[in-house]
Amino acid sequence: MTDSNASANGPDCVEGFREVEREIARACADAGRDRGSVELIAVSKTFDADAISPVIAAGQRVFGENRVQEAKAKWPPLKEATLDIKLHLIGPLQSNKAREAVMLFDAIHSVDRASLCEALSKEIKSRDRHPLLFAQINTGEEPQKAGVAPQDADAFLAACRERYGLTISGLMCIPPAEEAPAPHFALTAKIAERNGLKLLSMGMSADFAVAIQFGATHIRVGSAIFGKR
Repeated sequence: MTDSNASANGPDCVEGFREVEREIARACADAGRDRGSVELIAVSKTFDADAISPVIAAGQRVFGENRVQEAKAKWPPLKEATLDIKLHLIGPLQSNKAREAVMLFDAIHSVDRASLCEALSKEIKSRDRHPLLFAQINTGEEPQKAGVAPQDADAFLAACRERYGLTISGLMCIPPAEEAPAPHFALTAKIAERNGLKLLSMGMSADFAVAIQFGATHIRVGSAIFGKR
């Protein structure tokens, strides 16, 4: 469920959204990229409908959530009111939540282990629903973070295809907070390129402009839009 402090001021959220859009446009221009090549995922985790609705009204349609249960609780009425909304799961996914995730989300950014691959494969086949899938790469090899180690990425992606029949469309990474993000974005892009993957989920509020320079196709921006959690 959402936190008790999760409501945000509507006009502030809208201005945050518009400023992020301006920054994306500047970053794309600086990188020689078309604005349409980068999809903004507005990370609405912990924020309630009162905070989210003004951003929807301002034109945003793609949102990110960390937890299946929170998304399940708050998004169905919002999606009923605005049918073209897309939901992305950007947090870790437990295998026992795979069925709900496949039914609720249009994209899952955190595919990272065999048990989850098996669960997702089963649910995708039985439900005939095919969310966009990203494999999460733990570029900093941080023990507290989910994700596949970079040196294991090629074998993991091959197993996704050959053993589990999953179509992985891209990679996701979260660089270590205390390190410069650019080398982590470059590493993720290199792994994607050699595996023929076109999509890169890279960059958050503090570093999405850098991520765009390194080819990010999806950026995950929360606090710059909604404010501090």
